[in-house]
Amino acid sequence: MSVLLVAGFLSSALPAVAGDMDTKANVLAKLDDDWSRAAAARDAERVASFYAEDAIAYPPDLPAAKGRLEAKKVWAAHFADTTFAISWKTLHAEVAAGGDIGYTAGTNEDSFTGTDGKKVVDKEKYLCVWRKMKDGRWKATHDMWNSDGK
Repeated sequence: MSVLLVAGFLSSALPAVAGDMDTKANVLAKLDDDWSRAAAARDAERVASFYAEDAIAYPPDLPAAKGRLEAKKVWAAHFADTTFAISWKTLHAEVAAGGDIGYTAGTNEDSFTGTDGKKVVDKEKYLCVWRKMKDGRWKATHDMWNSDGK
């Protein structure tokens, strides 16, 4: 999917606020919640299972991770730090009229112990594009998150 197509989809779609989403959008919001629980459990294999085989993850301060296996490596590297924790909350979700492309967006927070021994907390936001696969399951195809800054 081209960036222009995604941008056009997102700019033409009015975001649905959590609690005000239709049934299709609620499916994506629930998947996003399940994904957050997998990350909170530090399960890189399960976290990676939410990605399509050809997905691209865009983690902050790192090159894009192309493919499910590369995305799994990004998550596994985070989980290797035993002090790392992450969770996120879907604030918006929508499914396009055709029913096979959708998005989720929201906020996330991660934390870890810095090199000085102090806890570092980073508040972030994310946007994830989902595609309905031939078998009917939704998979993340583009997953981007970044810091709100200091």
